[in-house]
Amino acid sequence: MVLLNNDVYVAELTKINQAKNDWSKIDNHSFLIIGATGMIGSYMIDVLMMRNEKHNANIHVFAMGRSIKRLEKRFSMYLTSDLFHMIEADVTQPITIKAKIDYIFHGASNTHPRAYATDPIGTIMTNLMGSQQVLDFAVKNNSKRVAFLSTVEVYGENRGDIEKFSEDYCGYIDCNTLRAGYPEGKRASESLCQAYIAKYDLDIVIPRICRTFGPTMLLNDSKASSQFILNAVNGEDIVLKSMGKQYFSYAYVGDVVYALLYLLAIGENGEAYNIAVEEFDLHLKDLAQVLAGLNQKEVIFDLPDEEERIGFSTASQAILASEKIEGIGWKSIFSLDESLKNTVELIRNERI
Repeated sequence: MVLLNNDVYVAELTKINQAKNDWSKIDNHSFLIIGATGMIGSYMIDVLMMRNEKHNANIHVFAMGRSIKRLEKRFSMYLTSDLFHMIEADVTQPITIKAKIDYIFHGASNTHPRAYATDPIGTIMTNLMGSQQVLDFAVKNNSKRVAFLSTVEVYGENRGDIEKFSEDYCGYIDCNTLRAGYPEGKRASESLCQAYIAKYDLDIVIPRICRTFGPTMLLNDSKASSQFILNAVNGEDIVLKSMGKQYFSYAYVGDVVYALLYLLAIGENGEAYNIAVEEFDLHLKDLAQVLAGLNQKEVIFDLPDEEERIGFSTASQAILASEKIEGIGWKSIFSLDESLKNTVELIRNERI
């Protein structure tokens, strides 16, 4: 991938590999990354493969996705490595990998509004059936730990009784809607994780990830923040499809991947951890203004089409409390300005 020829991107991967962590629990182990060509999975694989190159880490990386062509295109630079392995498979089907897998990251899921609306059954079943297949494989494989990538959306809508979502909060979700398939699928999958911990003594950690952006984002991502970024990449005015009063936690993909690797090594079995950074708590209109300012452009308003609208979250405030993950020693290593600037420049110069 062209990104790996860019000094800025390489510097990000290096920063993560040099950050505080118990790397002894990561080096000399094998990883199965499910959802390998997605924003988070692909960035994580780049971090691990750089660790192999720069630190002789001897990490076997198994990249699993539904399309071998997409895997080959995204990871072409690793195809000759004995430490990189591609798996073409659908996570809703039994996983038949013969190799010993130490750590599993289940990150396969639709993650943006248009996908929720156009593939509602797949949105639900990738979480429900997919999680069952992942956990069954972990039991048979005797894996060391599974990370189920959950989401801020499990909290539902803020009931107005708190400022930030702590890990024990539960807000309102209207389950009898098309849009509910994503948060309800994640909620049920978290419960399934607890069932496997109880019955099979699996070791599972559950990172809850807020709205994430970065240079590896999918270019068809219909989340508002992703559309703003693509407007900035193209030197366009930022298109805001509401008044922008929504107040959300955002995260940079580099921080998310670092947090995932940190939780893999240090997080406690069965615990959920919010991944968020206070600096990245923003009103939607403010995020739009920052990105517009990168190119001296304007913020304009445009109503969503029907297909987009039914996939949108109705939440107006979703701020994650980060005390729990900070309490075990994790800290962000990327600033907001750096993250937004790098995202726009890397996509513009290396991917488009």
